[in-house]
Amino acid sequence: MRLAFWRDSKAKAVIERAVSKSRPKPAPKVGPKIEAEVEAGPAPVVAKQAQVEAGDIDLRALGAALARKRSWIIVPTVLALVASLAVVNLVTPRYKSEARILIDGRENVFLRPNSDRTEERQALDAEAVTSQVQLVLSRDLAREIIRKNKLAERPEFDPVLQGISPLKSLAALIGIARDPFSMTPEERVLDAYYERLQAYAVDKSRVIVIEFQSADPELAARVANSIADGYLVLQQSVRQEQAKNASQWLAGEIESLRKKVSDAEARVEDFRSKSSLFVGTNNTTLSNQQMGEVNTQLNNARSMKADAESKARLIKEMLQTGKPIEASEVVNSELMRRLSEQRVTLRAQLAEQSSTLLGNHPRIKELKAQLGDLDNQIRDEAAKISRSLENDARIASGRVDGLTVSLEQLKKQAASTNGQDVQLRALEREAKAQRDLLETYLAKYREANTRETIDTAPTDGRIISRAIVSNTPAYPKKLPIVLIATIATLLLSSGVVVTGELLRQTAPRAAAVFTPAAVRREPAVARQDLVVEPVVKPVKEPAPLQPEIPVDAAVTEFAEIEHLADRLRAAGAAAKKVTVLGTAPGEAITLSTLTLARHLARDARVVVVDLAAASPIIAAVSVDASAPGLAELMQGEASFTQIITRDKLSRLHLVMAGRPGFDRSLLQSPRVALAIDALLRAYDHVLIDAGSASDLPAELLTAHARAVVVPDASMAADARTLMCDQLRAVGFSEVTMLSKPVQASDAVEAPRVVAA
Repeated sequence: MRLAFWRDSKAKAVIERAVSKSRPKPAPKVGPKIEAEVEAGPAPVVAKQAQVEAGDIDLRALGAALARKRSWIIVPTVLALVASLAVVNLVTPRYKSEARILIDGRENVFLRPNSDRTEERQALDAEAVTSQVQLVLSRDLAREIIRKNKLAERPEFDPVLQGISPLKSLAALIGIARDPFSMTPEERVLDAYYERLQAYAVDKSRVIVIEFQSADPELAARVANSIADGYLVLQQSVRQEQAKNASQWLAGEIESLRKKVSDAEARVEDFRSKSSLFVGTNNTTLSNQQMGEVNTQLNNARSMKADAESKARLIKEMLQTGKPIEASEVVNSELMRRLSEQRVTLRAQLAEQSSTLLGNHPRIKELKAQLGDLDNQIRDEAAKISRSLENDARIASGRVDGLTVSLEQLKKQAASTNGQDVQLRALEREAKAQRDLLETYLAKYREANTRETIDTAPTDGRIISRAIVSNTPAYPKKLPIVLIATIATLLLSSGVVVTGELLRQTAPRAAAVFTPAAVRREPAVARQDLVVEPVVKPVKEPAPLQPEIPVDAAVTEFAEIEHLADRLRAAGAAAKKVTVLGTAPGEAITLSTLTLARHLARDARVVVVDLAAASPIIAAVSVDASAPGLAELMQGEASFTQIITRDKLSRLHLVMAGRPGFDRSLLQSPRVALAIDALLRAYDHVLIDAGSASDLPAELLTAHARAVVVPDASMAADARTLMCDQLRAVGFSEVTMLSKPVQASDAVEAPRVVAA
C-alpha cells in the first residue's frame, strides 16, 4: 500500500511544482483503506490453494465437518449420559471414610545417642506394625469411641431400638443368627462397631489404614478420626511421663557439663599461648606452613637446575659431534633465525650459479666462503646459548643450596615443637568431646521439654491422613462411570465423522487451480482503474504544527538530529516507534535514520528496521553483512534472533529487509507487523527506515508511531507544512520535518557521533 501524502487536488498542484526537480510525478494512488482491501482480497485463496497443493490435511475442513454434523455427535453422547446416570442411581449407595497412621517408633529416644535412633527405625518390622493394628482394634479403644460418639443411641448400631424383623427372629430361633435379646446392649453395639470397622497395614510400608462404613457419611468420617485420635491418646500418657523424667535428668547433667567445657577450653588456650603454637591458614601451625612453602620452592629450584643443565649438555653434544643444532632455545633465537635465512639464500644462489659455472670459478668460491662463515656464526651463537644455560644452572644450584639450609633449620624447629603440639591436640580433643556432649544433651533437653504436655508427647505413630466426609458413595463410582460412558461415546461419534471427512478429502476429484501470478495481477489492475478520492477524517484541535526543528543556519544537520533525539528521549513511551521516510528514494533517508538511532542508543535500547532496502548502507555498518532479514523471517528460513545484528560503531541493533534479490512483496505480509510489535516490547525505541514508503502498508508505518520526514532541499516551505498535515491525517501521532538531511559526503562524521 502506498501512503497518500497528497489529499487535496489544489494543494497537489502546488506541491508538485515545488518538488518537480527532485523526483518524477507519482502514479495515481488510492486511499489506504480501499487499497488494503484490494490487495488483501486474494490472499486467503492463495494460502488455501498452496495448502491443498502441498497435500496436507485440511484442518479447517475437518472443523467445518464436525460443526456441520454436530447432531450425529451430540445425540448419542446425551443418550449415553442419561443411560449411565439412570443405571448408577438405581444401585444402593454405600459411604466409607478412612484415616491413615504412620508408625514412626516404639520406645522413648531422648536418652539415647543418635546412632541408636537410626537402628531403632531399621528394626521396625512387619510384626510390629501388625501389633499396632491390633491395638487399633482393641476393646478398650472401641468402648471409648462408642461412648464419645454415642453410638449406642443409634438404631444402626443397636438393632433392638428399631425392632427386630420376623425374618431375623426366625433365623435366631433356628440358630442361623445370634439372638439380639440374649446379648447385652454393649455386646450388640460392639458387634455392629466391629462389623463396620476395618483396620489393616499397607503392604511393604509402616502405614495403618482405618476404614469405617456407615449410612451417615458424616458419622463415618467422625468415627474414623476418633479411632485415630484415640489410638494416639492411649500412648501419650506413658510418653509424657518418660519425657518429664528425661528432662529432669538432662537438666542436672547439662549444668555439670557447662563447667567442664569452660575449664577444658581455658586449658587449651593457656597452653597454646605458653607454647607459641599459633595456627595459620588451613588449620596448620606457622612452622609447618613455612616448611611446606620452602619445600615447594626447593623443588622448583631443583627442577630449573636440572632443566638448564640438560639443555646445555644437549647443545654441547650437538656442537662436538657436528650434528645440526635443533634445540628449541637455538631455533627460537632471533639471530639464529636470521642466520638460517641467510644460509638458505646463499645455498639457493650457489645452486643457481653451479648450473652455469664450474667449481673453481671465483663466484662459486665466494658463495662457498660465505656459507662457511655463516656456519661458523651459527655454531658460535649456539655455544653462547649453551654457556648462558650453564650459568642459569649455576644460579639455580646456588638457590637450591640456600633453600636446603633453610629447610633443615625449619625441620629442627618443627621437631622441637612436636611434643608440645601433641599435648595441645590432646587438650583440644578433650575440650571438643565435652563440647559435643553438651550440645547433644542440650538438643535432647529441648526435645524432651517440648513434649511434657499431652498434646506434644511422642507416640508410636502420627496421623498422615484424616478422614473426611464423603458425599460420593463408595459403590458405585458414579462420576467415573458416567464420564467414561459419555467420553467414549463422544470420541467414537467424533471419530466416525472425522474418518468420513478424511476419506472424502483423499478421494480423487478435480480442483480449480489459481496461479499466484494471476492473483497478483488483479490488485494491480484494480489500482490502475480505480480512482477514489480519499476522505480525510476530521481531527479534533490538532497539536501545534512543528514542521521543522528550530536551528541556526550555522548549526549542522547533526546538531539538528541530536536535538530531535533529545525530544524523542524526553517523550518516553510516546516515541517508542518512529518512522523515518522521505519524499524520494535516496541514501539521505538511511543516513538520517542511522544518525538519529545512534544518538538514541547512547542510553537506551534501540533497533533500526530497514524496510527501504534501497542502499547498502545498513549492510555496510552491520557486523554481519550477510545476515538474513525480514524476508527470510517471513519465509521461515531464519529465526527471530538470527535477523538481529549489531552496528559496528555503537550499541545500536539492526534488522535488514533481506538478502540481495529478495521479493519485496514479502514485506507486505501481516506477519511483518507482528515482528515490529515484538521488537516494540523488547526495545525502548524502534526506528523504521521506510524510504519513500511507496509499496509499504500504511498501518505498518502509522500505528502508534511518530514520523520523521527527510525532504528534498528544493522543497518549498508551504509544501512541507502541507505534507505534515497530510501525514497526521494518515495516522501519525506527531510529524517532524528535518530542515536538512544527512548527506552521503557527511557519513565520515557518523563515528564521531557514536564516540561522543
